[in-house]
Order: sequence, then C-alpha cells, then structure tokens
Amino acid sequence: MRDYTGNIIETIQMINEEKLDIRTITMGISLLDCIDSDGEKARKKIYDKIIHYAKDLVKIGDEIAGEYGIPIINKRISVTPISLIAGASDDTDYVAYAKTLDEAAKAVGVNFIGGYSALVQKGFTKGDRILIDSIPEALTVTDRVCSSVNVGSTRSGINMNAVKRMGEIIKETAEKTADRDSIGCAKLVVFANAVEDNPFMAGAFHGVGEEEVVINVGVSGPGVVNKALRDLKEATFDEISEAIKKSAFKITRAGQLVANEAAKRLNVPFGIVDLSLAPTPEIGDSVARIIESMGIGTCGGYGTTAALALLNDAVKKGGIMASSHVGGLSGAFIPVSEDEGMIAAVQSGALNLEKLEAMTCVCSVGLDMIAIPGNVSAAVISGMIADEAAIGVINHKTTAVRIIPVQGKDVGEMVNFGGLLGYAPVMRVNQTDNSAFIARGGRIPAPVHSFKN
Repeated sequence: MRDYTGNIIETIQMINEEKLDIRTITMGISLLDCIDSDGEKARKKIYDKIIHYAKDLVKIGDEIAGEYGIPIINKRISVTPISLIAGASDDTDYVAYAKTLDEAAKAVGVNFIGGYSALVQKGFTKGDRILIDSIPEALTVTDRVCSSVNVGSTRSGINMNAVKRMGEIIKETAEKTADRDSIGCAKLVVFANAVEDNPFMAGAFHGVGEEEVVINVGVSGPGVVNKALRDLKEATFDEISEAIKKSAFKITRAGQLVANEAAKRLNVPFGIVDLSLAPTPEIGDSVARIIESMGIGTCGGYGTTAALALLNDAVKKGGIMASSHVGGLSGAFIPVSEDEGMIAAVQSGALNLEKLEAMTCVCSVGLDMIAIPGNVSAAVISGMIADEAAIGVINHKTTAVRIIPVQGKDVGEMVNFGGLLGYAPVMRVNQTDNSAFIARGGRIPAPVHSFKN
C-alpha cells in the first residue's frame, strides 16, 4: 500500500512541480479513399472524413485529462501526404486542399493538422511539384496547417533538386509571412528518413503503411528527468543513465495510459507512444537544463554532444520497457525557440549553429525552430538542409530542418512566435557562398551500407 501511495504522490509531483504532460494526442487519418479526379469532390470527401473521425477528439482528450489529472496540451490530426491524394485530380494548384484541411481542423477544434506533405527522396511526381510550389501560399492563407517534405533517405540518397527547391520555398514562405515574423516557416519542416507515425508537428503525416485511423501519443517530461539528475550531484554516468531510464519509464507509462484510454473511447486503434522529450519555453521544462545538470556549465560547451547522446539513449531504453508500441521520433528534441535553456545558451554565446549541427548527430531530429537573419540566401538554407540530410542518410536516423529566416531581423534581435513555438534570438549564419554546389542538382547516391537485405 505504501508503494502504491508513493507512486500516486510521485506522479502528482511530476505533474504539479516538474511539468509532466502529454504533449499531444494525434489522430492519424488515411485519405486514400478520398482520391478523385475531380478536385472539388476529393476535398469534400477529405473534409467529411476528418469531421467524421475527429469530431470528438478534443472533447475526449479534455475528459481524459480531467479524469486522470494529466495535462494533455495539444490535440492534433495527421493525414496522408496531400501530394498523393491531390496528384490524381485535375487541379493545377493545391492551396484549396490546404484550406480544406484548415477548415476541418477548426471545425473539430484541433490546434494543428499535418500532412500537407510530399515524399521526394528519389524524385518528383507531378503532384509533388504542384504541392511544393504551393507551400508558401498555403501556409500564408491557413492558420493550423503544417507542411513537410522528405528529401532524402538511407535507401535512396538525397534528392539535391528537392534540397535546392526547398531552400527557395523556405525563403518564399518567410517573405509571404513577413508581417508575422515569418511564422509560416515555423509550420514547415524538411526531412531525411521521415517516419510515418510521428505525432509531433510540424512534421506529422499519416503514412500509407498505417491503419485507416489510429491514435498516436507524444509524451514529454524534461522537467521530470532534470529533477532526477539534480538529486545526483556526485553520480557516475552509469548512475545518471539509470536515473534517466527510470524517469523515462514513468513518463511513458503515463503516455501509454492516455493513449489506450483515448483509443478505446474514440473506438480507433492505438498506434504508438512517441517517447520524445519535447521542451517548452517555460522555466523548468528544458532539455538544455538536463545537459547542464550533468555538469556542463552552459549547454553548448564541450561535452554537450556526449551528454545529449547519453540522454537520448537512456530515454529510449527506459521508454521501450514501458510501452508495447514505441514509435515516432522517440528521443530528445533540441528546438531553440521552444527551450528556455537553449535560448539562454544562444544568448550567452555558448551555443551556435555549428554546435547544434553536431548535436543533431545524436538527438531525435535536427536543426529545429532556429531563427536566422532574413537576408540569408536560399542556397545557404539549402546547404543547411543538405548537411542535415547527409547526417540522417549516413547514420540511419531521422534528421530535419525547421529554419525561420525572419524578414527584417538580424543577428541578436529577438523574435516571438507565441505559445509553444516560443521566442528566439536570431542566430549568426556562416554565409559562405555555396551556390555553385547547390546548383549542381541530381542526386547524392545512397550510402553503400543502405544495401542490406
């Protein structure tokens, strides 16, 4: 009885003092049966299907949060990549599909809907080109739509034509939303090795290998892990790893509970729990502060990458013992604007883009929610994408770039995106001319170790 009571008290403390929450319940919905050569008919099918399955998603999420006392911050939807759906239509522009997704998201009350996406790691279809070209306008005229493009994979290599185009698209999106600190780019991510069951935005889409409808849950809890490490001042790395694993186990158990309950009440299958430690701009909810608790004076100092590698590995080891189905990205996120410790490290000069790139070799994703000067060229942004894609392709991992070239802002100025998107100082970028490299086009071949069978 004492152990049971202790677990309850510990969970309450994790929620009240250490900011434990369920970051998102994301309903994945297949739109494959919405394909129609008539674009207007396809969009009506899309809207009706989303409303049918997701009409109670927010209500049930709120009910579960109230009954169990576990905050559920976001309720979201991911759909089949729209380039696959719209590509069969006679439409020559897909912005209307983005508007349909936005209207459906607002109708059911979710905060984001992901899947305005294209998978072009090996080349473009007609639908891919139309969708990618429409991204700047789509993200300008909608509020809740998120977009992603996968430009590389370990099996296929890197589509450098897509890398070049996405640098241009990011610049165009920044310019179109310049009046809102280029916020359109905060809803656009470029991937290598994108996963099909990611519940986190902006990169969520519902893969073609997924069930018709599914519930995926993303947990959080940097504060819980940090608290465990603050109590281990003299601990060895072995002991630190064990403490992180135990914390990740508890966090994931909470996620599994919510996922199963949501799936049951919505009468759809449970998919996965994503173990990712997703920070927020709030004090006490920072991945950077976990790294500093291990003994790094400020995140970005030497040893930071090793500390992050230990953290990422221990989170995975602890989490997979707590859930029968772990998926998504699962690890530690390092978004600058969404992590108050990262923001402070950038402001102090301890953390720069080069160090962040090194850290992406061992974290969950990549260069995430980073504000850069608005005058950075499309080719330089494409170079950032190419470098991150190379890290992912060579190392069999997901990497991504979510860069915001804030129009009218320069190094050191602050930009505020609001809510969970946070705020950030504009970071210095190495603007060495790389335009000849980016202009070459073609495909960087798949690495030789991709041919395992």
